[in-house]
Amino acid sequence: MYILTLSPYRACLWLLALACCVVSACSTQQTAELIIFNANIYTVDPLQPDAQAIAIADGRVLALGDDSEILALQDAGTEVIDAGGNFVMPGFIEGHGHFTGLGSSLQNLNFLTTKTWQDIVAAVAEKAAEADPGEWIIGRGWHQEKWVDTLARSVLGYPYHNALSAVSPDNPVMLSHASGHGLMANAKAMEIAGVTTETPNPSGGNIVRDENGEAIGVFEENAMSIIREAYRQYTATLSEEELTQQWYEGIALAEEECLRKGVTSFQDAGSSIHTMERLEELAENGELDVRLYAMIRHEYEYLKDRLDGYPVVDAGDGFFTCRAVKLTIDGALGSYGAWLLEDYDDNPDFYGQNVNSIEEMQNLAELCIENEMQFCTHAIGDRANREALDVYQATFTDHPDKSDLRWRIEHAQHLAVEDIPRFGELGVIASMQGIHCTSDAPFVVKRLGEQRAREGAYAWRSLLASGAVVTNGTDAPVEDVDPIASYYATVTRKRADTGMEFFPEQRMTREEAIYSYTMANAFAAFEEDQKGSLETGKYGDLVILSNDLINCSDEEILETQVLLTVVGGQIKHRNDSF
Repeated sequence: MYILTLSPYRACLWLLALACCVVSACSTQQTAELIIFNANIYTVDPLQPDAQAIAIADGRVLALGDDSEILALQDAGTEVIDAGGNFVMPGFIEGHGHFTGLGSSLQNLNFLTTKTWQDIVAAVAEKAAEADPGEWIIGRGWHQEKWVDTLARSVLGYPYHNALSAVSPDNPVMLSHASGHGLMANAKAMEIAGVTTETPNPSGGNIVRDENGEAIGVFEENAMSIIREAYRQYTATLSEEELTQQWYEGIALAEEECLRKGVTSFQDAGSSIHTMERLEELAENGELDVRLYAMIRHEYEYLKDRLDGYPVVDAGDGFFTCRAVKLTIDGALGSYGAWLLEDYDDNPDFYGQNVNSIEEMQNLAELCIENEMQFCTHAIGDRANREALDVYQATFTDHPDKSDLRWRIEHAQHLAVEDIPRFGELGVIASMQGIHCTSDAPFVVKRLGEQRAREGAYAWRSLLASGAVVTNGTDAPVEDVDPIASYYATVTRKRADTGMEFFPEQRMTREEAIYSYTMANAFAAFEEDQKGSLETGKYGDLVILSNDLINCSDEEILETQVLLTVVGGQIKHRNDSF
Protein backbone atom coordinates (compact mmCIF):
# COMPACT_ATOMS: atom_id res chain seq x y z
CA MET A 1 0.00 0.00 0.00
CA TYR A 2 1.32 3.39 -0.98
CA ILE A 3 0.89 6.16 1.60
CA LEU A 4 1.30 9.82 0.64
CA THR A 5 3.46 11.64 3.15
CA LEU A 6 3.79 15.42 3.38
CA SER A 7 6.47 17.53 4.97
CA PRO A 8 5.25 19.63 7.91
CA TYR A 9 5.48 22.74 5.73
CA ARG A 10 3.42 21.21 2.90
CA ALA A 11 0.93 19.79 5.39
CA CYS A 12 0.33 23.28 6.78
CA LEU A 13 -0.24 24.67 3.28
CA TRP A 14 -2.71 21.86 2.54
CA LEU A 15 -4.67 22.46 5.74
CA LEU A 16 -4.77 26.21 5.05
CA ALA A 17 -6.10 25.61 1.56
CA LEU A 18 -8.76 23.25 2.91
CA ALA A 19 -9.83 25.83 5.49
CA CYS A 20 -10.12 28.49 2.80
CA CYS A 21 -12.33 26.16 0.75
CA VAL A 22 -14.62 25.57 3.73
CA VAL A 23 -14.89 29.30 4.48
CA SER A 24 -15.57 30.01 0.80
CA ALA A 25 -18.32 27.38 0.68
CA CYS A 26 -19.92 28.79 3.80
CA SER A 27 -19.76 32.34 2.49
CA THR A 28 -21.56 31.41 -0.74
CA GLN A 29 -24.38 29.62 1.08
CA GLN A 30 -27.50 31.79 0.77
CA THR A 31 -28.72 33.25 4.02
CA ALA A 32 -32.33 33.82 4.92
CA GLU A 33 -34.04 37.18 4.99
CA LEU A 34 -36.85 35.80 7.17
CA ILE A 35 -36.87 32.78 9.47
CA ILE A 36 -39.89 31.50 11.38
CA PHE A 37 -39.04 28.85 13.97
CA ASN A 38 -40.66 27.01 16.87
CA ALA A 39 -43.63 26.47 14.58
CA ASN A 40 -46.15 23.75 13.83
CA ILE A 41 -45.83 23.93 10.03
CA TYR A 42 -48.37 22.16 7.82
CA THR A 43 -46.78 22.38 4.39
CA VAL A 44 -49.46 20.76 2.14
CA ASP A 45 -46.49 18.99 0.54
CA PRO A 46 -46.85 15.18 0.79
CA LEU A 47 -43.08 14.72 0.47
CA GLN A 48 -42.44 16.86 3.55
CA PRO A 49 -45.80 17.29 5.26
CA ASP A 50 -44.56 19.08 8.36
CA ALA A 51 -41.61 21.07 9.65
CA GLN A 52 -40.51 23.07 12.66
CA ALA A 53 -38.98 26.07 10.90
CA ILE A 54 -38.92 27.81 7.52
CA ALA A 55 -36.43 30.15 5.86
CA ILE A 56 -37.33 32.62 3.10
CA ALA A 57 -34.97 34.55 0.81
CA ASP A 58 -35.61 36.66 -2.29
CA GLY A 59 -39.35 36.21 -1.77
CA ARG A 60 -39.24 32.41 -1.97
CA VAL A 61 -38.92 29.48 0.39
CA LEU A 62 -35.23 28.75 0.93
CA ALA A 63 -35.53 25.75 3.23
CA LEU A 64 -37.75 23.90 5.71
CA GLY A 65 -36.60 21.70 8.55
CA ASP A 66 -36.00 21.64 12.27
CA ASP A 67 -35.09 24.71 14.28
CA SER A 68 -31.36 24.10 14.47
CA GLU A 69 -30.76 23.62 10.75
CA ILE A 70 -32.95 26.54 9.69
CA LEU A 71 -31.60 28.96 12.31
CA ALA A 72 -28.13 28.20 10.95
CA LEU A 73 -29.17 30.07 7.79
CA GLN A 74 -29.43 33.45 9.52
CA ASP A 75 -27.02 36.35 9.54
CA ALA A 76 -27.08 39.79 11.11
CA GLY A 77 -29.70 41.02 8.64
CA THR A 78 -32.16 38.12 9.05
CA GLU A 79 -35.54 38.79 10.65
CA VAL A 80 -36.23 35.92 13.02
CA ILE A 81 -39.72 35.22 14.36
CA ASP A 82 -40.57 32.78 17.13
CA ALA A 83 -43.95 31.30 16.16
CA GLY A 84 -44.57 30.19 19.72
CA GLY A 85 -45.64 26.73 18.59
CA ASN A 86 -48.50 28.14 16.52
CA PHE A 87 -49.87 26.67 13.30
CA VAL A 88 -48.20 27.77 10.08
CA MET A 89 -49.60 26.95 6.64
CA PRO A 90 -49.50 28.31 3.09
CA GLY A 91 -51.35 31.59 2.65
CA PHE A 92 -55.03 31.15 1.84
CA ILE A 93 -55.91 31.54 -1.84
CA GLU A 94 -59.35 33.05 -2.40
CA GLY A 95 -60.61 30.84 -5.23
CA HIS A 96 -63.49 33.01 -6.43
CA GLY A 97 -64.22 36.56 -5.41
CA HIS A 98 -64.64 40.05 -6.79
CA PHE A 99 -61.67 42.17 -5.80
CA THR A 100 -62.90 45.60 -6.82
CA GLY A 101 -66.36 44.67 -5.56
CA LEU A 102 -64.86 43.84 -2.19
CA GLY A 103 -63.25 47.26 -2.11
CA SER A 104 -66.51 48.96 -3.05
CA SER A 105 -68.40 47.06 -0.37
CA LEU A 106 -66.00 48.46 2.22
CA GLN A 107 -66.65 51.99 0.96
CA ASN A 108 -70.47 51.76 0.91
CA LEU A 109 -73.27 50.40 3.12
CA ASN A 110 -72.67 46.75 3.94
CA PHE A 111 -75.60 44.55 5.02
CA LEU A 112 -73.95 41.12 5.20
CA THR A 113 -74.66 40.77 8.91
CA THR A 114 -77.96 42.66 8.96
CA LYS A 115 -80.83 40.56 10.29
CA THR A 116 -83.88 42.76 9.63
CA TRP A 117 -85.37 44.89 6.90
CA GLN A 118 -85.91 47.67 9.41
CA ASP A 119 -82.18 47.80 10.17
CA ILE A 120 -81.51 48.30 6.46
CA VAL A 121 -84.06 51.10 6.24
CA ALA A 122 -82.52 52.74 9.32
CA ALA A 123 -79.01 52.59 7.83
CA VAL A 124 -80.22 54.20 4.60
CA ALA A 125 -82.03 56.89 6.60
CA GLU A 126 -78.80 57.73 8.44
CA LYS A 127 -76.88 57.90 5.16
CA ALA A 128 -79.56 60.05 3.50
CA ALA A 129 -79.43 62.54 6.36
CA GLU A 130 -75.82 63.39 5.52
CA ALA A 131 -76.00 63.03 1.72
CA ASP A 132 -76.45 65.86 -0.75
CA PRO A 133 -79.77 65.91 -2.66
CA GLY A 134 -79.45 63.78 -5.77
CA GLU A 135 -76.45 61.83 -4.44
CA TRP A 136 -76.88 58.08 -4.87
CA ILE A 137 -76.83 55.83 -1.80
CA ILE A 138 -75.21 52.51 -2.57
CA GLY A 139 -75.15 49.34 -0.50
CA ARG A 140 -74.89 45.58 -0.74
CA GLY A 141 -75.36 42.38 1.21
CA TRP A 142 -79.08 42.12 2.09
CA HIS A 143 -80.79 38.74 1.83
CA GLN A 144 -84.51 38.41 2.50
CA GLU A 145 -84.18 34.75 3.52
CA LYS A 146 -81.90 35.70 6.43
CA TRP A 147 -84.08 38.30 8.10
CA VAL A 148 -85.71 37.48 11.41
CA ASP A 149 -88.50 40.07 11.21
CA THR A 150 -91.86 39.54 9.49
CA LEU A 151 -92.65 41.84 6.58
CA ALA A 152 -96.03 43.56 6.53
CA ARG A 153 -96.18 43.20 2.75
CA SER A 154 -94.00 41.16 0.46
CA VAL A 155 -93.78 39.45 -2.92
CA LEU A 156 -91.73 36.23 -3.07
CA GLY A 157 -90.36 37.21 0.32
CA TYR A 158 -89.12 40.60 -0.94
CA PRO A 159 -90.18 43.82 0.78
CA TYR A 160 -91.94 46.70 -0.93
CA HIS A 161 -89.77 49.79 -1.47
CA ASN A 162 -92.11 52.16 0.40
CA ALA A 163 -90.32 52.28 3.76
CA LEU A 164 -87.01 52.75 1.98
CA SER A 165 -88.42 55.50 -0.22
CA ALA A 166 -89.92 57.32 2.75
CA VAL A 167 -86.52 57.83 4.41
CA SER A 168 -84.73 58.82 1.18
CA PRO A 169 -87.10 60.97 -0.89
CA ASP A 170 -84.34 63.11 -2.42
CA ASN A 171 -81.69 60.45 -2.93
CA PRO A 172 -81.82 57.51 -5.33
CA VAL A 173 -80.96 54.25 -3.55
CA MET A 174 -79.52 51.07 -5.05
CA LEU A 175 -78.93 48.15 -2.69
CA SER A 176 -77.53 44.99 -4.25
CA HIS A 177 -78.67 41.59 -3.05
CA ALA A 178 -76.02 39.56 -1.20
CA SER A 179 -75.81 37.20 -4.17
CA GLY A 180 -75.18 40.06 -6.59
CA HIS A 181 -78.07 38.75 -8.70
CA GLY A 182 -80.74 41.20 -7.62
CA LEU A 183 -81.12 44.71 -6.24
CA MET A 184 -83.56 46.91 -4.35
CA ALA A 185 -84.26 50.43 -5.63
CA ASN A 186 -86.27 53.19 -4.01
CA ALA A 187 -88.87 55.35 -5.71
CA LYS A 188 -86.37 58.07 -6.62
CA ALA A 189 -84.07 55.59 -8.38
CA MET A 190 -86.98 54.06 -10.29
CA GLU A 191 -88.20 57.51 -11.26
CA ILE A 192 -84.79 58.44 -12.68
CA ALA A 193 -84.59 55.08 -14.48
CA GLY A 194 -88.05 55.62 -16.00
CA VAL A 195 -89.61 52.49 -14.51
CA THR A 196 -93.39 52.34 -14.96
CA THR A 197 -96.07 49.67 -15.11
CA GLU A 198 -95.33 49.48 -18.85
CA THR A 199 -91.60 48.80 -18.52
CA PRO A 200 -90.99 45.32 -19.98
CA ASN A 201 -88.81 42.65 -18.47
CA PRO A 202 -85.51 42.37 -20.33
CA SER A 203 -84.40 38.96 -21.59
CA GLY A 204 -83.02 37.00 -18.65
CA GLY A 205 -84.36 39.42 -16.06
CA ASN A 206 -87.40 40.16 -13.96
CA ILE A 207 -88.91 43.33 -12.49
CA VAL A 208 -90.69 41.97 -9.42
CA ARG A 209 -94.27 43.25 -9.38
CA ASP A 210 -97.31 42.86 -7.17
CA GLU A 211 -100.75 41.64 -8.27
CA ASN A 212 -101.54 45.11 -9.61
CA GLY A 213 -98.49 45.19 -11.85
CA GLU A 214 -96.68 47.75 -9.70
CA ALA A 215 -92.92 47.35 -9.33
CA ILE A 216 -92.15 46.70 -5.66
CA GLY A 217 -88.53 47.88 -6.07
CA VAL A 218 -86.73 44.57 -6.62
CA PHE A 219 -84.96 43.87 -9.90
CA GLU A 220 -83.62 40.39 -10.62
CA GLU A 221 -80.75 39.33 -12.90
CA ASN A 222 -80.63 41.27 -16.20
CA ALA A 223 -83.38 43.64 -15.01
CA MET A 224 -80.77 45.16 -12.69
CA SER A 225 -79.31 46.88 -15.74
CA ILE A 226 -82.29 49.27 -15.77
CA ILE A 227 -81.27 50.80 -12.43
CA ARG A 228 -77.56 50.37 -12.97
CA GLU A 229 -77.71 52.35 -16.20
CA ALA A 230 -79.31 55.24 -14.31
CA TYR A 231 -76.50 55.04 -11.75
CA ARG A 232 -73.91 54.91 -14.54
CA GLN A 233 -75.30 58.11 -15.97
CA TYR A 234 -74.91 59.71 -12.53
CA THR A 235 -71.29 58.61 -12.17
CA ALA A 236 -70.60 60.02 -15.64
CA THR A 237 -71.23 63.47 -14.13
CA LEU A 238 -68.44 62.96 -11.58
CA SER A 239 -64.89 63.98 -12.38
CA GLU A 240 -62.48 61.35 -13.69
CA GLU A 241 -60.10 62.28 -10.90
CA GLU A 242 -62.73 61.62 -8.24
CA LEU A 243 -63.72 58.26 -9.73
CA THR A 244 -60.09 57.18 -10.08
CA GLN A 245 -59.34 58.12 -6.49
CA GLN A 246 -62.33 56.11 -5.29
CA TRP A 247 -61.16 53.09 -7.30
CA TYR A 248 -57.64 53.11 -5.86
CA GLU A 249 -58.98 53.61 -2.34
CA GLY A 250 -61.19 50.55 -2.87
CA ILE A 251 -58.21 48.46 -4.00
CA ALA A 252 -56.27 49.47 -0.89
CA LEU A 253 -59.21 48.56 1.35
CA ALA A 254 -59.64 45.18 -0.38
CA GLU A 255 -55.96 44.34 0.08
CA GLU A 256 -56.03 45.33 3.73
CA GLU A 257 -59.11 43.18 4.35
CA CYS A 258 -57.58 40.15 2.61
CA LEU A 259 -54.25 40.35 4.42
CA ARG A 260 -55.93 40.83 7.79
CA LYS A 261 -57.77 37.55 7.16
CA GLY A 262 -54.82 35.55 5.84
CA VAL A 263 -55.57 35.74 2.12
CA THR A 264 -52.33 36.10 0.16
CA SER A 265 -53.72 35.39 -3.34
CA PHE A 266 -57.10 36.29 -4.80
CA GLN A 267 -58.80 34.93 -7.93
CA ASP A 268 -60.93 37.75 -9.33
CA ALA A 269 -64.02 36.30 -11.01
CA GLY A 270 -64.72 38.78 -13.75
CA SER A 271 -63.55 42.32 -14.49
CA SER A 272 -63.22 44.56 -17.53
CA ILE A 273 -60.13 44.85 -19.70
CA HIS A 274 -59.78 48.42 -18.42
CA THR A 275 -59.59 47.07 -14.87
CA MET A 276 -57.04 44.46 -15.99
CA GLU A 277 -54.82 47.20 -17.36
CA ARG A 278 -54.96 49.12 -14.11
CA LEU A 279 -54.23 46.05 -11.99
CA GLU A 280 -51.33 45.01 -14.21
CA GLU A 281 -49.86 48.50 -13.90
CA LEU A 282 -50.10 48.34 -10.11
CA ALA A 283 -48.33 44.96 -10.15
CA GLU A 284 -45.56 46.16 -12.46
CA ASN A 285 -45.00 49.17 -10.20
CA GLY A 286 -44.71 46.94 -7.13
CA GLU A 287 -47.88 48.41 -5.64
CA LEU A 288 -49.86 45.22 -5.00
CA ASP A 289 -49.56 43.28 -1.76
CA VAL A 290 -51.99 40.49 -2.69
CA ARG A 291 -51.33 38.28 -5.72
CA LEU A 292 -54.17 38.45 -8.26
CA TYR A 293 -55.37 35.92 -10.81
CA ALA A 294 -58.03 37.59 -12.92
CA MET A 295 -60.77 36.66 -15.39
CA ILE A 296 -61.86 39.02 -18.17
CA ARG A 297 -65.60 39.56 -18.38
CA HIS A 298 -67.04 40.94 -21.62
CA GLU A 299 -69.48 39.88 -24.29
CA TYR A 300 -68.07 37.90 -27.21
CA GLU A 301 -68.65 40.67 -29.77
CA TYR A 302 -66.63 43.11 -27.68
CA LEU A 303 -63.91 40.67 -26.71
CA LYS A 304 -63.24 38.84 -29.96
CA ASP A 305 -60.86 41.50 -31.30
CA ARG A 306 -59.34 42.57 -27.98
CA LEU A 307 -57.34 39.59 -26.75
CA ASP A 308 -54.03 40.70 -28.25
CA GLY A 309 -51.49 40.71 -25.45
CA TYR A 310 -53.31 38.03 -23.48
CA PRO A 311 -52.73 35.87 -21.58
CA VAL A 312 -50.67 37.95 -19.14
CA VAL A 313 -48.75 35.68 -16.76
CA ASP A 314 -46.79 36.61 -13.62
CA ALA A 315 -46.60 40.35 -14.23
CA GLY A 316 -44.93 42.31 -11.47
CA ASP A 317 -42.96 39.35 -10.12
CA GLY A 318 -45.99 37.11 -9.80
CA PHE A 319 -48.51 39.64 -8.50
CA PHE A 320 -50.81 39.71 -11.53
CA THR A 321 -51.96 37.09 -14.01
CA CYS A 322 -54.86 37.25 -16.44
CA ARG A 323 -55.37 34.10 -18.49
CA ALA A 324 -59.11 33.45 -18.16
CA VAL A 325 -62.49 34.62 -19.46
CA LYS A 326 -65.67 34.61 -17.38
CA LEU A 327 -69.30 34.14 -18.49
CA THR A 328 -72.47 34.04 -16.40
CA ILE A 329 -75.13 31.58 -17.59
CA ASP A 330 -77.68 31.88 -14.78
CA GLY A 331 -78.39 33.64 -11.49
CA ALA A 332 -78.49 32.68 -7.82
CA LEU A 333 -80.85 30.34 -5.97
CA GLY A 334 -81.78 32.89 -3.31
CA SER A 335 -83.14 35.34 -5.90
CA TYR A 336 -84.81 32.58 -7.97
CA GLY A 337 -82.21 33.04 -10.69
CA ALA A 338 -80.59 29.59 -10.66
CA TRP A 339 -81.57 27.83 -13.92
CA LEU A 340 -83.17 24.49 -13.05
CA LEU A 341 -84.15 21.31 -14.88
CA GLU A 342 -87.35 21.17 -12.84
CA ASP A 343 -89.36 24.06 -11.43
CA TYR A 344 -88.85 25.65 -8.03
CA ASP A 345 -90.65 23.92 -5.19
CA ASP A 346 -91.71 27.30 -3.76
CA ASN A 347 -92.31 29.02 -7.12
CA PRO A 348 -94.19 26.51 -9.31
CA ASP A 349 -93.76 26.63 -13.09
CA PHE A 350 -90.70 28.88 -12.73
CA TYR A 351 -87.31 27.47 -13.73
CA GLY A 352 -84.95 30.39 -13.07
CA GLN A 353 -83.11 32.66 -15.45
CA ASN A 354 -80.86 31.89 -18.41
CA VAL A 355 -79.02 35.23 -18.49
CA ASN A 356 -76.70 34.58 -21.46
CA SER A 357 -77.46 32.46 -24.49
CA ILE A 358 -75.91 29.08 -25.20
CA GLU A 359 -74.66 30.55 -28.47
CA GLU A 360 -72.78 33.20 -26.48
CA MET A 361 -71.21 30.46 -24.37
CA GLN A 362 -70.22 28.49 -27.47
CA ASN A 363 -68.65 31.54 -29.07
CA LEU A 364 -66.65 32.41 -25.96
CA ALA A 365 -65.56 28.79 -25.55
CA GLU A 366 -64.17 28.78 -29.08
CA LEU A 367 -62.49 32.14 -28.51
CA CYS A 368 -60.83 30.87 -25.35
CA ILE A 369 -59.53 27.65 -26.80
CA GLU A 370 -58.11 29.47 -29.81
CA ASN A 371 -56.35 32.06 -27.63
CA GLU A 372 -54.99 29.77 -24.88
CA MET A 373 -57.37 31.29 -22.33
CA GLN A 374 -59.09 29.39 -19.55
CA PHE A 375 -62.91 29.47 -19.70
CA CYS A 376 -64.82 29.98 -16.46
CA THR A 377 -68.62 29.78 -16.45
CA HIS A 378 -70.85 30.87 -13.59
CA ALA A 379 -73.44 28.11 -13.25
CA ILE A 380 -75.52 27.52 -10.10
CA GLY A 381 -78.64 25.58 -11.14
CA ASP A 382 -78.55 22.00 -12.41
CA ARG A 383 -79.76 23.07 -15.87
CA ALA A 384 -77.05 25.73 -16.09
CA ASN A 385 -74.36 23.26 -15.05
CA ARG A 386 -75.52 20.71 -17.59
CA GLU A 387 -75.51 23.26 -20.39
CA ALA A 388 -71.99 24.37 -19.44
CA LEU A 389 -70.71 20.79 -19.30
CA ASP A 390 -72.27 20.09 -22.69
CA VAL A 391 -70.57 23.10 -24.29
CA TYR A 392 -67.25 22.23 -22.67
CA GLN A 393 -67.44 18.62 -23.81
CA ALA A 394 -68.31 19.60 -27.39
CA THR A 395 -65.44 22.10 -27.48
CA PHE A 396 -62.95 19.57 -26.15
CA THR A 397 -64.13 17.04 -28.72
CA ASP A 398 -63.67 19.57 -31.53
CA HIS A 399 -60.11 20.31 -30.38
CA PRO A 400 -58.48 16.97 -29.54
CA ASP A 401 -55.03 18.56 -29.81
CA LYS A 402 -55.71 20.78 -26.79
CA SER A 403 -55.03 19.34 -23.35
CA ASP A 404 -54.68 20.38 -19.71
CA LEU A 405 -57.21 23.17 -20.23
CA ARG A 406 -58.49 23.28 -16.64
CA TRP A 407 -61.76 24.94 -17.61
CA ARG A 408 -63.90 25.78 -14.61
CA ILE A 409 -67.50 25.99 -13.55
CA GLU A 410 -67.82 28.74 -10.99
CA HIS A 411 -70.09 27.76 -8.06
CA ALA A 412 -71.40 24.39 -9.41
CA GLN A 413 -73.81 24.50 -6.48
CA HIS A 414 -76.77 22.40 -7.58
CA LEU A 415 -76.12 19.41 -9.81
CA ALA A 416 -78.14 16.62 -11.35
CA VAL A 417 -76.76 13.35 -9.96
CA GLU A 418 -75.95 12.04 -13.43
CA ASP A 419 -73.81 15.12 -14.18
CA ILE A 420 -71.55 14.84 -11.14
CA PRO A 421 -69.16 12.23 -12.68
CA ARG A 422 -68.71 14.40 -15.76
CA PHE A 423 -66.53 16.87 -13.84
CA GLY A 424 -63.89 14.24 -13.20
CA GLU A 425 -64.27 12.65 -16.63
CA LEU A 426 -63.85 15.95 -18.48
CA GLY A 427 -61.26 17.46 -16.16
CA VAL A 428 -63.59 20.37 -15.35
CA ILE A 429 -62.79 22.16 -12.10
CA ALA A 430 -65.63 22.68 -9.64
CA SER A 431 -64.84 26.17 -8.36
CA MET A 432 -66.97 26.23 -5.22
CA GLN A 433 -67.37 28.24 -2.02
CA GLY A 434 -67.81 26.40 1.26
CA ILE A 435 -69.52 29.26 3.04
CA HIS A 436 -72.29 29.39 0.41
CA CYS A 437 -73.47 25.97 1.56
CA THR A 438 -74.26 26.97 5.13
CA SER A 439 -75.25 30.52 4.23
CA ASP A 440 -77.89 29.23 1.81
CA ALA A 441 -78.87 26.20 3.90
CA PRO A 442 -82.05 27.72 5.42
CA PHE A 443 -83.74 28.06 2.03
CA VAL A 444 -82.20 25.37 -0.22
CA VAL A 445 -84.71 22.65 0.66
CA LYS A 446 -87.53 25.19 0.35
CA ARG A 447 -86.37 26.05 -3.17
CA LEU A 448 -85.41 22.56 -4.40
CA GLY A 449 -87.16 20.03 -2.21
CA GLU A 450 -85.53 17.37 -0.03
CA GLN A 451 -84.30 14.97 -2.72
CA ARG A 452 -82.65 17.50 -5.03
CA ALA A 453 -81.02 19.21 -2.08
CA ARG A 454 -79.68 15.99 -0.56
CA GLU A 455 -78.32 14.50 -3.77
CA GLY A 456 -76.93 17.46 -5.63
CA ALA A 457 -76.53 20.55 -3.44
CA TYR A 458 -72.90 21.47 -2.71
CA ALA A 459 -71.93 17.87 -3.48
CA TRP A 460 -68.26 18.13 -2.48
CA ARG A 461 -67.82 14.52 -1.42
CA SER A 462 -69.45 13.19 -4.59
CA LEU A 463 -67.39 15.49 -6.80
CA LEU A 464 -64.15 14.48 -5.13
CA ALA A 465 -65.11 10.82 -5.57
CA SER A 466 -65.55 11.51 -9.30
CA GLY A 467 -61.93 12.64 -9.47
CA ALA A 468 -62.80 16.31 -9.83
CA VAL A 469 -60.69 19.13 -8.42
CA VAL A 470 -62.86 21.09 -5.96
CA THR A 471 -61.69 24.54 -4.93
CA ASN A 472 -62.78 26.90 -2.17
CA GLY A 473 -63.46 30.57 -1.55
CA THR A 474 -66.12 33.03 -0.46
CA ASP A 475 -67.36 34.93 -3.55
CA ALA A 476 -66.55 38.11 -1.61
CA PRO A 477 -68.26 40.50 -1.22
CA VAL A 478 -71.23 38.12 -1.53
CA GLU A 479 -69.84 36.64 1.69
CA ASP A 480 -67.14 37.82 4.07
CA VAL A 481 -63.72 37.09 2.54
CA ASP A 482 -62.75 35.31 5.79
CA PRO A 483 -61.37 31.85 4.87
CA ILE A 484 -61.71 30.56 8.44
CA ALA A 485 -65.51 30.80 8.29
CA SER A 486 -65.57 29.07 4.89
CA TYR A 487 -63.20 26.37 6.14
CA TYR A 488 -65.49 25.74 9.12
CA ALA A 489 -68.49 25.41 6.80
CA THR A 490 -66.54 23.01 4.58
CA VAL A 491 -65.57 20.57 7.34
CA THR A 492 -68.79 20.74 9.38
CA ARG A 493 -71.60 21.77 6.97
CA LYS A 494 -73.00 23.64 10.01
CA ARG A 495 -74.11 27.24 10.37
CA ALA A 496 -71.98 29.05 12.92
CA ASP A 497 -74.93 30.97 14.36
CA THR A 498 -77.67 28.35 14.74
CA GLY A 499 -75.78 25.07 14.38
CA MET A 500 -78.08 24.03 11.52
CA GLU A 501 -76.43 21.10 9.72
CA PHE A 502 -76.82 20.67 5.97
CA PHE A 503 -76.42 17.08 4.73
CA PRO A 504 -73.11 16.41 6.52
CA GLU A 505 -72.35 13.33 4.42
CA GLN A 506 -70.98 15.71 1.78
CA ARG A 507 -68.46 17.50 4.02
CA MET A 508 -64.70 17.45 3.43
CA THR A 509 -62.02 16.21 5.78
CA ARG A 510 -59.76 18.79 7.43
CA GLU A 511 -56.91 17.91 5.07
CA GLU A 512 -59.14 18.10 1.99
CA ALA A 513 -60.51 21.47 3.07
CA ILE A 514 -57.04 23.00 3.52
CA TYR A 515 -56.05 21.54 0.15
CA SER A 516 -59.14 23.11 -1.42
CA TYR A 517 -58.01 26.52 -0.12
CA THR A 518 -54.37 26.16 -1.14
CA MET A 519 -53.11 23.64 -3.72
CA ALA A 520 -56.47 23.11 -5.42
CA ASN A 521 -56.85 26.84 -6.00
CA ALA A 522 -53.25 27.07 -7.20
CA PHE A 523 -53.89 24.21 -9.64
CA ALA A 524 -57.08 25.87 -10.86
CA ALA A 525 -54.96 28.89 -11.85
CA PHE A 526 -52.01 26.92 -13.35
CA GLU A 527 -49.91 28.10 -10.40
CA GLU A 528 -49.24 24.87 -8.52
CA ASP A 529 -45.49 25.18 -9.17
CA GLN A 530 -45.41 28.63 -7.59
CA LYS A 531 -47.78 28.54 -4.62
CA GLY A 532 -50.30 26.47 -2.70
CA SER A 533 -47.78 24.61 -0.54
CA LEU A 534 -44.64 25.47 1.39
CA GLU A 535 -41.83 23.98 -0.66
CA THR A 536 -38.32 25.10 -1.53
CA GLY A 537 -38.47 27.49 -4.47
CA LYS A 538 -42.14 28.44 -4.11
CA TYR A 539 -43.33 31.88 -3.07
CA GLY A 540 -42.85 32.69 0.58
CA ASP A 541 -46.57 33.23 1.15
CA LEU A 542 -47.82 31.94 4.50
CA VAL A 543 -49.96 32.58 7.55
CA ILE A 544 -49.52 31.92 11.23
CA LEU A 545 -52.78 30.95 12.95
CA SER A 546 -53.67 30.71 16.62
CA ASN A 547 -55.20 27.22 16.26
CA ASP A 548 -54.14 24.01 14.55
CA LEU A 549 -56.77 23.65 11.82
CA ILE A 550 -56.05 19.94 11.43
CA ASN A 551 -56.40 18.93 15.08
CA CYS A 552 -58.38 21.60 16.95
CA SER A 553 -62.04 21.13 17.80
CA ASP A 554 -64.79 22.37 15.51
CA GLU A 555 -65.59 25.16 17.95
CA GLU A 556 -61.95 26.26 18.07
CA ILE A 557 -61.88 26.71 14.29
CA LEU A 558 -64.23 29.67 14.60
CA GLU A 559 -62.04 31.18 17.34
CA THR A 560 -58.92 31.03 15.17
CA GLN A 561 -57.08 34.31 14.69
CA VAL A 562 -54.69 35.24 11.91
CA LEU A 563 -51.53 36.19 13.81
CA LEU A 564 -49.23 36.93 10.87
CA THR A 565 -49.62 37.17 7.09
CA VAL A 566 -46.49 36.97 4.94
CA VAL A 567 -46.40 37.57 1.17
CA GLY A 568 -43.15 37.00 -0.69
CA GLY A 569 -41.27 36.90 2.59
CA GLN A 570 -42.60 40.31 3.63
CA ILE A 571 -44.80 40.71 6.69
CA LYS A 572 -48.02 42.32 5.46
CA HIS A 573 -50.20 41.91 8.55
CA ARG A 574 -49.44 41.30 12.20
CA ASN A 575 -52.10 40.77 14.84
CA ASP A 576 -51.72 43.10 17.82
CA SER A 577 -51.63 40.04 20.11
CA PHE A 578 -48.64 38.47 18.33
